[in-house]
Amino acid sequence: MGPSKNTVRTISQEAFDELVKENMDDLGMEPHEALQDAFQTLTLQGVDLSGIVTCIPGEGSVKDNPVMQCLDRLKQLDGGSKDQTSVDNLVEMEELFNKLTELCGAQGSGNPAIATKNGGVELVCSICSKIRNGHEPALVSALKAMAALLHDLQSTETFRTSDGQSIVVGILNDSSQNVDILNSGFAVVAAAATGNEILKESFMELKIDELILHILNSKSKGSVQSLYDAIRVLLTPDDNRVVASQVYGYARKFAKIGIAGALVDTLLEGLSSPSIVSTSIALKAVAVNDEICKSIAENGGIDALLRCIDDSGEQGDKTVARVCCSLLSKLAGSDMNKSAIVEKGGMDRLVKLSTRFSDDPSVLQEILSIISVLSLRSPDNAARAVEAGAGDFAIQAMQKFPAAPQMQRNACLMIRNLAVRNPENRILLLNNGVEKYVRKAKQSHESCKAAATDALRDLGLDNYNS
Repeated sequence: MGPSKNTVRTISQEAFDELVKENMDDLGMEPHEALQDAFQTLTLQGVDLSGIVTCIPGEGSVKDNPVMQCLDRLKQLDGGSKDQTSVDNLVEMEELFNKLTELCGAQGSGNPAIATKNGGVELVCSICSKIRNGHEPALVSALKAMAALLHDLQSTETFRTSDGQSIVVGILNDSSQNVDILNSGFAVVAAAATGNEILKESFMELKIDELILHILNSKSKGSVQSLYDAIRVLLTPDDNRVVASQVYGYARKFAKIGIAGALVDTLLEGLSSPSIVSTSIALKAVAVNDEICKSIAENGGIDALLRCIDDSGEQGDKTVARVCCSLLSKLAGSDMNKSAIVEKGGMDRLVKLSTRFSDDPSVLQEILSIISVLSLRSPDNAARAVEAGAGDFAIQAMQKFPAAPQMQRNACLMIRNLAVRNPENRILLLNNGVEKYVRKAKQSHESCKAAATDALRDLGLDNYNS
């Protein structure tokens, strides 16, 4: 099923300005009042006013807006009689693109919408297509500005109809050894593909997967951070206009041509790799089925992750600990991988990690999650978990962070898996006071109710529904 048409009501800058003028001329409003009334009236009518420049009549014009000034000058340079690729023009373009990127990066400014509404995306696409083999600093700045402009569906659709995807992939192919262009170019890929299924498909048709693999196998891979963002976005089903996303098929293709293996190679470098966090996130996006999870393990992925987990504890790196545990939890969805993780001392290593980060519920919730997955439908693993101290760890975490709902929920899920097939674990957990904390989680957090009820039931308690 393809995307449906956008039915949001919009208004042109000219029509908005005319309404403000009518408020002043016909209704006798003061400039400030006329502007405010126009804005409120159109908002109540459901009109999307993003991209409208709201300047008070008599105190300036649309042309005075800094975004408009950047665009107007870039249009002059793009369409002027003077050679566009002259050094002077390219230097000025670079400065303008940098200014546009800065303006569009200002939180809450509405500047990306203003630029999009006034032809910014088409303009930058046009200029990029003309200077793709020209002045490198100007091209890098243009790509950065493009990434800043692509902020919503309207802007990405404009990018698509301007053939931005072909332009950017062409630039990336031409500059596969240039780290600055690769970084800014893949940032555009990530921004453009976010929430846009058609653009994901277009990038795949342009063989972006083969380009990604080429770079992952090059010396540049650790320096191109945006590459990993692009992988994650291309494999994320985030376009609510489509019923069935194709991204799972893309993930299988990524794995088949060797991208999963190349990402594992980066993991094997351990914490010495500057991209270990982004690599783990990207690899999690690729690991969409049992076969891929097994192949990652067979290529050394589990050994690499457990080593990274150990090192993150030693170095106090909670971000690495969190993302590596999250990936390990995904890989543990395969029963074969569960056994491998436990056999390699995974339970003990995870509980040890929990002591290193006992003050960080965001790390603890990931550790609880993976122990829960390892213990699912496996009495032997549940027994190993309790022997390693997982029960005590869960109780201490629940006691220490009563206001962390996701961590509390993960603890309830883990406790259930430890208890459901292991009567001996129930006795130990109940004797250590787990019931009190599970009930408290159930009462305190709506998101914990179902998990807590299941945990109380599988602990063997009769009044689990109360």
